[in-house]
Amino acid sequence: MVIILERNATELQIENIVKHLEGFGFQIHRSTGTERTIIGAIGVKPNFDTRNISILDGVDEVYRVTTPYKLAGRSFQEHDTIIKIKDVELGGNKIAMIAGPCSVESEDQIFRLAKVVAKSGAKFLRGGAFKPRTSPYSFQGLGEEGLKLMRAAADENKLLVVTEVMQIEQIELIDRYTDVFQLGARNMQNFSLLKELGKVTKPVMVKRGIAATIEEWLMSAEYILSGGNKNVFFCERGIRTFENYTRNTFDLSAIPVVHKKSHLPVIADPSHATGLRDQVPPMARAAVAAGADGIMIEIHDDPENAFSDGPQALLPETYLNLMEELRLIAIAIGRTL
Repeated sequence: MVIILERNATELQIENIVKHLEGFGFQIHRSTGTERTIIGAIGVKPNFDTRNISILDGVDEVYRVTTPYKLAGRSFQEHDTIIKIKDVELGGNKIAMIAGPCSVESEDQIFRLAKVVAKSGAKFLRGGAFKPRTSPYSFQGLGEEGLKLMRAAADENKLLVVTEVMQIEQIELIDRYTDVFQLGARNMQNFSLLKELGKVTKPVMVKRGIAATIEEWLMSAEYILSGGNKNVFFCERGIRTFENYTRNTFDLSAIPVVHKKSHLPVIADPSHATGLRDQVPPMARAAVAAGADGIMIEIHDDPENAFSDGPQALLPETYLNLMEELRLIAIAIGRTL
């Protein structure tokens, strides 16, 4: 249920409305905009009469939200969410760039690539310290040592860290080193993990599941939001279809669809979506044109010997050239990179 307050509603009136809602057993989420305040009342109350609230002083309008994603939807918050991470914003007019290797392999490797990321103007360094792999015999990551190396490389180049969390037991450890938790596609519906990420304060990037519908994707964010963490954004990384000429099928249409349904930022990962480096630049350009709030690119200076996902990693020179192309596209649609 959404309660839209009158423009001149006082703080005392708002507190009274909240008290009444909590008395009926609702979980309250308040959104204060530039002109008025909106209160989201979450909870299943099939026979609840909205007139109990609509008669209260300060209330302008009360209506039920029919979509299952309450907090993630536009009904609760019309204006776009802008996530602030230190001095960097994600969402809004500026497009965020996230780049780095699939896996942290060594100190030399992550420091070399962090310099490339910083040179490009990107603000986020990505890299995996714990790697979910299809084969149990594949490289699984360096663990905490990888986190330490990535944090040091990021700090030296004034970058923020994005890395994946795979299980609840890793949250506390990763929280020491990262600026953004990445929730991988395989864990998009790991509901226990989602609930725990709702308790952290750092942003969470929710990657779309391998065969997830858009509604299922939105509901994963809803789990985190309902836990109290409002810093959530989406990442379209392709879905599994019958097509096998690419690693996944990159659903570009999901970007404007999610923007219409949700106030949360949406970024795109053309590296995992296509799986082949020659297809990454055109899909990155298309994602910016489609309205993505950020692009995540995998890079490597020796992809043939990469520990993971070498075929989709861009060489530094190709990546730097791509950044210049993306800047031109951003300008053409009234944004900046």
